Amino acid sequence: MKHIIKNALILFAITLIAGVFLGLVYEVTKSPRAAQEEKSKQEAYKAVFKDADSFKEVDLDSKAVSEYLQDKDMTEKIAVVDEAVSALDAQGNTIGYVITTSSKEGYGGDIQLTVGITNEGVVNGISILSINETTGLGMKAKDKAFTDQYANKQVDSFVYTKTGASEDNEIDAISGATITTNAMTNAVNAGIYCFDYLIGGGSGE
Repeated sequence: MKHIIKNALILFAITLIAGVFLGLVYEVTKSPRAAQEEKSKQEAYKAVFKDADSFKEVDLDSKAVSEYLQDKDMTEKIAVVDEAVSALDAQGNTIGYVITTSSKEGYGGDIQLTVGITNEGVVNGISILSINETTGLGMKAKDKAFTDQYANKQVDSFVYTKTGASEDNEIDAISGATITTNAMTNAVNAGIYCFDYLIGGGSGE
């Protein structure tokens, strides 16, 4: 019995020390991790809005944005808006927005990306933050040849085609990965709809 109690106390002490150690490690690395995450965000913003001098977080009404997207047949099961920031010039004037969205329809899970849109409604480009599609198929969504199709376009929304894009709003589907293509396009469209909302399409301004 004493042997069992002794072993139990030793195990408890090891667990306690390990817990304290992990807690200390978490606290020590908390600030560096936050700083790295912020740096990654800023790099993603800059990737889709090179003309911006800085970025400022937009206080989004998530419920209102969601309802506005649903009016566009974009339900939360298709894609959602995660956050938005204003793109500012050197004088602090808003010259557009960078909107982070997540598609819920990726073949390998959620796809998260940023969309940069000027005040005039031109999509500067997109930058993928998170994707886990099939190697050699869906992962081709990261190729510049695919993502550039969304750049420098002013459209109400995008659609994909398997027969060759002939209009500004058409995107050539990735061969063998229409699910990924659809998810990417819906994520970009969610960004466009959010932009419409921000400039007054549904904000009452």
